Amino acid sequence: MNPPRPASLAVAALAGALVVAVIGSSAAGIAAPAEGDAGEPHYDAAGRMLPPAEYRDWVFLSSGVDMSYSAAPAMAGGHMFDNVFAPRAAYLAFKRTGVWPDKTVLILENRGGASKGSINKQGLFQTGDVMGLEAHVKDTSRFEGGWGFFAFNGAAPAQQIPYSASCYACHQAHAAADTTFVQFYPTLLPIATKLGTLNPAYVAETAGK
Repeated sequence: MNPPRPASLAVAALAGALVVAVIGSSAAGIAAPAEGDAGEPHYDAAGRMLPPAEYRDWVFLSSGVDMSYSAAPAMAGGHMFDNVFAPRAAYLAFKRTGVWPDKTVLILENRGGASKGSINKQGLFQTGDVMGLEAHVKDTSRFEGGWGFFAFNGAAPAQQIPYSASCYACHQAHAAADTTFVQFYPTLLPIATKLGTLNPAYVAETAGK
């Protein structure tokens, strides 16, 4: 999702327009994917996506601090880290092909940032406050254009963010590869460049920079 913001990994601040969902208490009766799950998306009977329970066991792609795709600050009066995770199988597939396989889930986790704590004297570190959780999902049989966005509130299933939201057009226009912000994933941008899967719009946008 850094970093991309997802790719949102990418939804809220990624597009610079959507509000980050606040993580609340777990919703009763919501079944989460089992530990060891391959990382594919899971939906309930109403078509809502279930938040992946084990995403922190996935591959860590990158982290950004106070990123915003608009002139406005990402978080007024504070700091925010964006951590992006991908299932290992999807990550390895991207390394081979330069695109994400179908059923890829990219997770953007927003955490608070602090400067005062323990022995720290300079810089910022991440706190235990999870401020938002977003998913950028490749599911070609389900979504127009192949990708959908979700913003979770606690452990409750999430409705897909409508196609009218700016995140869809933003990713199409500015994402480096396969509608994801690979330009913010330092281990993957060289791969997409080498394999020739960069978005022509991104190449034109960054030419000469």
